[in-house]
Amino acid sequence: MGTSVRPNGMSSAAAALRYWERRQEVASNNLANVSTDGFKGQKVFARMVEGALPAADAVTDFSQGTLQNTSNPRDIALDGPGFFVVKTANGERYSRGGSVQVNEAGELTDSAGHQLLGENGPIRVAARGDDQIGNLQIAKDGTVSVGNAEVGRLRIETIPAKTTLLTEGSGLFIPPAARTKIDPDARIVRQGALEQSNVTPITEMVDMISIQRSFTSVQQAVTTLDTVRQIATTELARPAN
Repeated sequence: MGTSVRPNGMSSAAAALRYWERRQEVASNNLANVSTDGFKGQKVFARMVEGALPAADAVTDFSQGTLQNTSNPRDIALDGPGFFVVKTANGERYSRGGSVQVNEAGELTDSAGHQLLGENGPIRVAARGDDQIGNLQIAKDGTVSVGNAEVGRLRIETIPAKTTLLTEGSGLFIPPAARTKIDPDARIVRQGALEQSNVTPITEMVDMISIQRSFTSVQQAVTTLDTVRQIATTELARPAN
């Protein structure tokens, strides 16, 4: 059975500083990705540990960002829940879309070069080395065609409610063990559109100012506590004459 540690003023202040520091990290990252297509912002909440000390936990906000029409056949987005699936060096990852490319093998990829997977694996839209992106058509259900010929259908999956996804760079997410294919009739794939970040700049700026003020207040409390300790050590402990 572990020994319970009773929080004191200094330990509470230290925990508060760590909490506000984490809030600042998340807010800064959200602001840095305001213009990143498909970016999902994070929110920080506090949980109490050891009875009274605050600890920061972050969760991803998967609400949909605004869909911006680009009329570019290279751009795709999902209108509604779900994720595209891409293949990376670390395994399959989830994506909310973006600009697509054609690699040297004639396969669809995301902007980072990861294969965009269909229901039967990578989707080849051209002969090796050819770029047929101008003839690319992607239907509402994710069916991919080049001209009048169907070449595959995009894999689009969803996750159970209240599932937490780990984030990775380039707007990718690590899929959970429980994954569900979205029925083709329930999909809404938009070609010629991009999903914008769901971060609201003004909200994040206001939050950042509030965080900085709170962090400064706790720093001042730490300074005051340190001064009190010095007085207790140097003055109160001095022997009486």
